[in-house]
Amino acid sequence: MLDLDTREWLLTNGLGSFASGTVSDVRTRTYHGWLFAATNPPSGRTLLFSHLEASLEVLGSVVALGTNFWGNGQMEPTGCELLRGFDINPVPKWIWGQDNWQLTRQLVMPYGWEGSSEWGVGSGEENHTYHSQFCHRTLIQYRYDGSDTAILRLRLLIAERDFHHQQAVSPNLHFSQVLGQQQVCLQAINSGHFGIPWHLRWTQGNYQPDAVWYWNYGLPEETKRGLGDKEDLYSPGYLIVTLQPGDTVTLEARVGFPDPMPSVLTPDTFAEAVEAEQERLSQIFGWREGGRGAEEQEKDNYQSPISNTQYLPNTSVREAALLYETLRERQSSVTMPTATLSTSVQSSIWQQLLRASDQFIVYRASIAGPTVIAGYHWFNDWGRDTLIALPGLTLVTQRFDLAKGVLRTFGHYCRYGLIPNAFPDVDGEPFYNSVDAALWWIETLGLYLEATQDWQFLAEQFPVVQQIYKAFVSGTHFNIQVDAIDGLVSWDARGVALTWMDVVIGVHPVTPRHGKPVEINALWYSALCWLSQWAERLSQLEFGEPVRLTKQAQRYAQQAQRVKTSLQKFWNPQLGYLYDTIDLDDRRNFQIRPNAVLALSLYHCGFSEQQGCQILDLATASLLTPYGLRTLDPGDPEYKGKYEGNPEQRDRAYHQGTVWAWLIGPYIRAWQRFYPQQSLPFDWQPLLNHFLFDACLGSISEIFDGDSPHTPRGAIAQAWSVAEVIRHIK
Repeated sequence: MLDLDTREWLLTNGLGSFASGTVSDVRTRTYHGWLFAATNPPSGRTLLFSHLEASLEVLGSVVALGTNFWGNGQMEPTGCELLRGFDINPVPKWIWGQDNWQLTRQLVMPYGWEGSSEWGVGSGEENHTYHSQFCHRTLIQYRYDGSDTAILRLRLLIAERDFHHQQAVSPNLHFSQVLGQQQVCLQAINSGHFGIPWHLRWTQGNYQPDAVWYWNYGLPEETKRGLGDKEDLYSPGYLIVTLQPGDTVTLEARVGFPDPMPSVLTPDTFAEAVEAEQERLSQIFGWREGGRGAEEQEKDNYQSPISNTQYLPNTSVREAALLYETLRERQSSVTMPTATLSTSVQSSIWQQLLRASDQFIVYRASIAGPTVIAGYHWFNDWGRDTLIALPGLTLVTQRFDLAKGVLRTFGHYCRYGLIPNAFPDVDGEPFYNSVDAALWWIETLGLYLEATQDWQFLAEQFPVVQQIYKAFVSGTHFNIQVDAIDGLVSWDARGVALTWMDVVIGVHPVTPRHGKPVEINALWYSALCWLSQWAERLSQLEFGEPVRLTKQAQRYAQQAQRVKTSLQKFWNPQLGYLYDTIDLDDRRNFQIRPNAVLALSLYHCGFSEQQGCQILDLATASLLTPYGLRTLDPGDPEYKGKYEGNPEQRDRAYHQGTVWAWLIGPYIRAWQRFYPQQSLPFDWQPLLNHFLFDACLGSISEIFDGDSPHTPRGAIAQAWSVAEVIRHIK
């Protein structure tokens, strides 16, 4: 079998829709296709348009350009053998060719909220009309170069299925198509129910209806994951385009029935869409503020490592890493972080990180406001993930209105002193199955206020802060309550997992952490410090009753001091580390996990310098890898070094040794606090190599194997992984 390059690419549209595939242009996942439309943003993601199967005829010779796996293990055709190059920046581009011709294909997914370049504050009260605001579409452009006339045949492969599942031939599933002038409107009909209408239009060519099913596509990545791995796709017909040298054909797949007065699709439409996206990002991140300075001119003389690289189909990750090393050597730089890359390279990587961060910012229709997709391909938005990622995604990038909108929305939905961990896709109450989301909300609110000094917003949200405080003190769902004896937060609910280590198999949590988890109580201590500081601030600014607020500030400070004293219960002097949990019967869990590092990384820390240094020394020796922190010491009998196998096997490894990239952020913050004069014992190069050249090009994976070589696993693009790198790389 060919040595295929199965690294992946990802396009998103700010509404939850996405397109994704591989460098070799072979589909390996259920989540690969050119238009997954989020019909109820950011949810209801439905595969409508899988891909175009292309062939090219030149001088009577026909070559198939596609590459497909089939359920019987065969691969046919093998168009990847004709691939001459791949580029990811600014949009995915493939180049096929032989001696006398070359065919280039590019894809772009335009931003989906038409008429807006940035999210508003988002009070949760806005009303938006789907048809006037949302647009889910993908543009494709082919360009032919050669010495002779060519005929390009493009066969449509389509579907109508949830993005988690595969489509299968069924006597109840049919597709209607209505031909128009250089367009075709398509809609599934399943057991008499009409599906999502969408249409495909093109700038030139003749469309031939030719309905046929293609059975038994194979999806090898799903085979590895122990999930459904076979797919049937429907083809309603194909497009024939005669191309002269230098000709292009542009196609647009768009959700909805054709507009009676559509915009004109021209050969320039594709370039205009790419330029519009570049302009949108420039406006958000201020890349063009103040005109073209010296740094901007320097970038003209050096393309980014991504745009300067042709990803050949057989280029290995190791070769890509060597290529990056060559680029670094050309810039006369030395190993990071003791020295930085040259200004132009650093700026280019920074822009790539900002572009990656924007892919996770989406609009949620059910709350009429902004939220954060936890990861692609398969995650929705999660409260805890959003709040942890928010400083990197919005505060470092100075998207303060976006941060404010997300914080306001989550505060608006505070119930029983708890912040939602997930929102429903339709009408209904959010899910409040988290002990820490409320505490992360307070911590992130504190970071927002430190960055903006927005005390009016504090006054607005302070009742929510007090609601959380009162609920934790008096008790709320899941028996979450402050212990009256030591002031620490505990919880007790069997069959659920309320911390970030949240895997449950059946009714059994894999990492049961009921009782008093260490990072929860570190968050509680930091929250009390924030409350004291804020009550004092509000009393001085006359946002309330000064005398009452001053007394509250004193009470919060006293309680914080009490909790700080009680945090010493977590100290294990024999190990020089923190117990992970204290059970309800006062038993201690002495496993070495990264939650101790989390406890050191918060804005307010309740542990001494000596303790912090000892904790970091042990975490460095047992948990630190080039891609983040392991979730369990390799010497622990419960350690699992590889995240692989069927769903249950993977779940059992998820927090039992698997490396999480986002944990590098807390580690760095803790190190800078307790070892401010010492160099960070972490080299950014492997993680940057991963970002630029591995897994999902231009993003960072969710997790990695605990064992070397730390293979990337899980979601190919994870919000808090990218956010924590942004928070510390510059």
